[in-house]
Amino acid sequence: MILIIDDDIAVRTSLGLLLKQAGYAAKSVATPAEALRLVQDALPRLVLMDMNFSLDTSGHDGLQLLAQVKRLAPVVPVILITGWGSITLAVEGMKAGAAEFVTKPWQNDSLLQTIRTILALHEPDVETDPAALSRRQLDKQYELRGIVGQDARLLQVLRNVGQVAATDASVLIEGESGTGKELIAEAVHQNSQRRRQPFVKVNLGGISASLFESEMFGHRRGAFTDAKTDRVGRFELANGGTIFLDEIGELDLASQVKLLRVLQDRTYEVLGDSKPRRLDIRVICATNRNLAEMVQQGRFREDLFYRINLITVRLPALRERPQDIPLLVQHFVDGLRATYNRPALKVNTRAMHWLQEQPLPGNIRELKNLVERAVLVSGKDELGPDDFQAQFQRLPARPAEAGELPEPGTITLDELEAHMIRRSLEHYNGNISRVAKALGLSRGALYRRLEKYAIPFDAE
Repeated sequence: MILIIDDDIAVRTSLGLLLKQAGYAAKSVATPAEALRLVQDALPRLVLMDMNFSLDTSGHDGLQLLAQVKRLAPVVPVILITGWGSITLAVEGMKAGAAEFVTKPWQNDSLLQTIRTILALHEPDVETDPAALSRRQLDKQYELRGIVGQDARLLQVLRNVGQVAATDASVLIEGESGTGKELIAEAVHQNSQRRRQPFVKVNLGGISASLFESEMFGHRRGAFTDAKTDRVGRFELANGGTIFLDEIGELDLASQVKLLRVLQDRTYEVLGDSKPRRLDIRVICATNRNLAEMVQQGRFREDLFYRINLITVRLPALRERPQDIPLLVQHFVDGLRATYNRPALKVNTRAMHWLQEQPLPGNIRELKNLVERAVLVSGKDELGPDDFQAQFQRLPARPAEAGELPEPGTITLDELEAHMIRRSLEHYNGNISRVAKALGLSRGALYRRLEKYAIPFDAE
């Protein structure tokens, strides 16, 4: 049973009829007191709840009722119904435990889709326990092509992908650059009901604020000075399918408002054409930034944050799953054998161990580039540690502030020691005696280190 709580009889009647036609059993009540009695008597599957029940339209009575419902039935999902002007209030409701919010006037199809999604997420298939599935079982059950690894953290991500793919829930993929966020987005699409519809990728970091509307919504010829032809926007290209908004953390605040409106109403307007157009679309976003922290700093809209992260998937960095590095290297080498016609190509065990010990801040992308460079430059059929060390391009560490040590993982002890010796030589104008004294070394120990790190010096 779905419980409808609204003091407007027209809203209750409309929602009740809509749910009945969709095959859902529903009950409607007009007051918070009636709602609480019903929740205590018979636990609903889902609650549809207005935010105002009095002449005071602040919504505080709605938040109070939400808290009471969640205390009585913490596992029952609640969808808030609010006006566009009260989205800030709805965000407060999301913080208090609501599963989602919809704005008035709602679109029937969109509301039913939201209800189906929320129910699917809160009532998973009991026949299969996703937490018990191995990688082999996951591959049999889902389409996970191109995703390599067996680490427990990765398997949990893949289970989540399988669980949410069948719904239309918005998904936020978090992870460092190079961790494979695009592959996860594609997996969500390929395992969804929209798999035969378009999958449109948009790198928001590459779209300037001035071109955002034209790129995303399209434009008509003559809509602005350089609009010489009609242009189809990314949302229209993705209609019926999935849109993948990569690097959403790079979006400026003005563009965030425009995006929020589209994601909320599922309507948009082409520049130069005032007729609103409807969208049937699933939204997947990705970022390498901490959006929650950006919200606190005022650099990302809180209402947009809650709109896009109904489901959050965090991809582990490669250093968090080093046992997957040999699998990835083998995967890359298999591809390179065919690409460069080198059937005997392989990587020896010592090289695999060396690669597992590297921080690889660029993650899978960096590892792939490193393997390919080593293959191309070495010319050998069997690659060892030396072949990879010769091609290893360590990213320059961020310059440390005065008195600050470099970040862990950005520099080795040998590199730090060599750096300090060079700085000391510069500071003391190459005076070996003063450098040795400053570093707490004997002259002999300093000479050995100068030779070890191939640091040029003038013999005294």
